[in-house]
Amino acid sequence: MERITHSSAETEALARELAKALRPGDVLAFRGGLGAGKTAFVRGLAQAMAPDAEVSSPTFALVNEYQGQIPLWHFDMYRITSLEDVASTGFFDYLEMGGVLAVEWSEHIEPALPEGTIFITIGRPPEGGENDRIITIDGMEGRIS
Repeated sequence: MERITHSSAETEALARELAKALRPGDVLAFRGGLGAGKTAFVRGLAQAMAPDAEVSSPTFALVNEYQGQIPLWHFDMYRITSLEDVASTGFFDYLEMGGVLAVEWSEHIEPALPEGTIFITIGRPPEGGENDRIITIDGMEGRIS
């Protein structure tokens, strides 16, 4: 699935829609450069899954936890360089805990991602304004349209 959004608010709205189709154990692997809109997307997920959560990038904490009916765990793997580093974040433990993992900079931990990972790529369309984003979601076929 591919969508174009024209603002952070539209990106968040798309994420709120996607959140309705998520299941415990889903892993969302985000790809996109600095400022692409990964955290805005996670903010939209949290609005649907843990409405009282205040979402911020977990750059220094490595993981932020948002409690809802299904927990949402937001990882930032920007500074991760090895599988040992991945393990030190608790990532493998979180995989077993029945929540949804949203992983920014997932390309840094590609070998650690489980089978069935949902990939969300966010970038700027070649013809578009500064706030426009092209968002591609792979791995949710049959759950969203």
